[in-house]
Amino acid sequence: MTECLFCRIVSGEIPAEVVATSEHALAFRDINPTAPTHVLVIPTRHVVDIPTLAQAPTELADLVALGARVAASEGLDDGYRLVANTGRAGGQVVFHAHLHVIGGRRMGWPPG
Repeated sequence: MTECLFCRIVSGEIPAEVVATSEHALAFRDINPTAPTHVLVIPTRHVVDIPTLAQAPTELADLVALGARVAASEGLDDGYRLVANTGRAGGQVVFHAHLHVIGGRRMGWPPG
């Protein structure tokens, strides 16, 4: 049994509100959302971070494409963020590559 939280979600050991899947990725709602829409998109195989996933361009492209598909299905036509935190200093908490799809409200810059 793995200690990785996201691997445990992929295996079904830990429940999650799955919103979409693809050949190489799984998207589910963040349990601590920072915006009205906050979905995590993860590769289904364990990869520590996005730079490591970049060594598998097909899987990386699938991850980004699923993020875009989620944004469209969530009605984020006015825009959204795809965020990837990398490394402890970059704010990565779970060391399994993932993207945050965040939207549903005005996001930062430019102000107003």
